[in-house]
Amino acid sequence: MTRSFTATIAIALLAALVLFDQATAELNPYKAPPAFALGSGQIPSGGFCGALPQ
Repeated sequence: MTRSFTATIAIALLAALVLFDQATAELNPYKAPPAFALGSGQIPSGGFCGALPQ
């Protein structure tokens, strides 16, 4: 296997993953969570920042 063959397979698989995600996801920008919630008043949850003591 050459590098170009391996790179072509990797790019094809990545493109297939993106197409699968676009085909199966419900795209509704009005229901999406904010990309950055700085100063929004929302409580942090789930990540490392949510585990800090208060």
